[in-house]
Amino acid sequence: MTQDERTGWPLRPDSVWAASSPGQMPPSGRDIAEWGLAIAAPLQLSDPDAHDWAGAADMVVVGLGGAGVSAALDGLERGLSVIALDHYDGGGSSAANGGVYYAGGGTSIQREAGVTDDPERMAAYLRTEVGDVVSEETLSDFCHSSVANFEWLRGHGAPFSATLHPGKTSYPPLDRFLYHPDSSLAEPFRSHTPPAARGHRTVRRNGNKPWGLGAGIWEPLRDAALARGLQLHTQAEARQLAVDASGRVIGVRVEIFRDAAVRARHCALIARANRWMAMLPPTFPGARFTYARGFRYLAKARALEASNRSTAWFRAHRGVVLSAGGFICNPAMVRHFAPAYAAGLPNGTLGDNGSGIMLGVSAGGATGLMERVSAWRFLSPPRAWGRGMLVDGRGARYVNETWYGARIGDEMVERHGGRGWIVLDRKLYRQSLRDAFAPDTLAFQRDITLVNALFAAVKAPTPQTLAARLGLDPETFLQTLADYNRAARGEAPDPLFKTGDDLAVLDEGPFYAIDASVDARMFPIACMTVGGLLVDEPTGAVRAANGGLVAGLYAAGRNAVGICSNLYVSGLSYADCVWSGRRAARAMAGITDRPAA
Repeated sequence: MTQDERTGWPLRPDSVWAASSPGQMPPSGRDIAEWGLAIAAPLQLSDPDAHDWAGAADMVVVGLGGAGVSAALDGLERGLSVIALDHYDGGGSSAANGGVYYAGGGTSIQREAGVTDDPERMAAYLRTEVGDVVSEETLSDFCHSSVANFEWLRGHGAPFSATLHPGKTSYPPLDRFLYHPDSSLAEPFRSHTPPAARGHRTVRRNGNKPWGLGAGIWEPLRDAALARGLQLHTQAEARQLAVDASGRVIGVRVEIFRDAAVRARHCALIARANRWMAMLPPTFPGARFTYARGFRYLAKARALEASNRSTAWFRAHRGVVLSAGGFICNPAMVRHFAPAYAAGLPNGTLGDNGSGIMLGVSAGGATGLMERVSAWRFLSPPRAWGRGMLVDGRGARYVNETWYGARIGDEMVERHGGRGWIVLDRKLYRQSLRDAFAPDTLAFQRDITLVNALFAAVKAPTPQTLAARLGLDPETFLQTLADYNRAARGEAPDPLFKTGDDLAVLDEGPFYAIDASVDARMFPIACMTVGGLLVDEPTGAVRAANGGLVAGLYAAGRNAVGICSNLYVSGLSYADCVWSGRRAARAMAGITDRPAA
């Protein structure tokens, strides 16, 4: 089989790729290059001891975000030596996120706040979100180890508070740190499993912005790892794995800056790119502009990388952990694997370019759920929007509007063509404007409400006229509205389980519709990828496309299919990063029991 001269990959490497969905052709090395990834086929070493290594350790971690730092610190605590390599300065999306960590089963913070919870109750609820992407045993282990993992974070200095926000919200007020980050307060879930607040938000401020707070968890872990001897190399882009004669992964090649002045220029460009990308939330209209500016500075940094770096190899005696994030910030990959979400905006950071996943593929790793994207369409706040009804392109309702945003986004994109209109009558429309200035409404939630209500809403005197202006099927829409109003009046149960004050009779004209579709011009949808490398669930070892495991290779966080690869709830990815990172470290240390606090 011929090879791509740029990467060394076979032009059609079917033997090292598992397509992520039926009928999808596996990509070639040229495809991967066209995605902007310079991932080369593994270097085979017949005599590893004779190779020129820049450093060696028991464990080499590629990507020091939430999963990578958890693997590194846990490994160090178990007596392993660890080298960490990060394309930028570490942290990734874990440090840049809203600082929410999903934990339950009776954490110290839950107990202090008077919240009753246990691992079985936590598992019963999460099964409704996780589906069958992981086994019952794996989900049970995740839930039963939740308290130990959370207390491990606290033990290393991650600050949390038991100040409880008891109501429904997409994100709690900035002075509340324990809340319900899922759909557990909404029906039908609360009738199946008693709800418990499991969203533990770290105590940290970034002005009034609800992002950039995850560093409150990540930084203490990084500092603890450095204090225990972590060898950290930043501005080091991983591009190739090394394998021995048996095919075992034994090392990583990175491209690094040797000139301190050039490195400083590169850091400054990346910092400017990150500032632009973090300026607005990805659900705000102007975010399309700020993200574009961020990618412009990234392009300048890439140009600097092209001619100013040199190669260094790092050896892994026990194994390599891939923990370099998803691929939501690689538009070409998103268009290839998940085209239905290409119109959304990335909820991630520059390192989420898919390189970690493709490194695993280069060594024969299998992938799964690459088409899965978590798209967050929160309808509340303002609370009035959640009391209205969301209809698709025909005019039919399809969700409980108070559900968590990722569940709404999944229904919208996967089963309703990406279409969604929030329908309000005059009463709810005016209430939404008042809700925008409610004490618990954050600034970005207020601004999204006002921009869409005042400048983007479609207005019509009657439901019939509104249906015509939206291009809906009038018969379907009028029947949907009639059914909704009957439920709101208490004349019939709502088929989508809304109850009580979450319903509102929509009967006063004029009527309004706000575009909440995946490609809404004034209401962008935030997206993150949740597929990746398939792993052996007890250990995190990467599964091989041709059967068995890829020796010496592990994946964690969003490089791997994991707990949040079906439906996402706030903080679940962070919790999965910590759990899966520690899982890989335990496996590398030869330990199979659950982690201790």
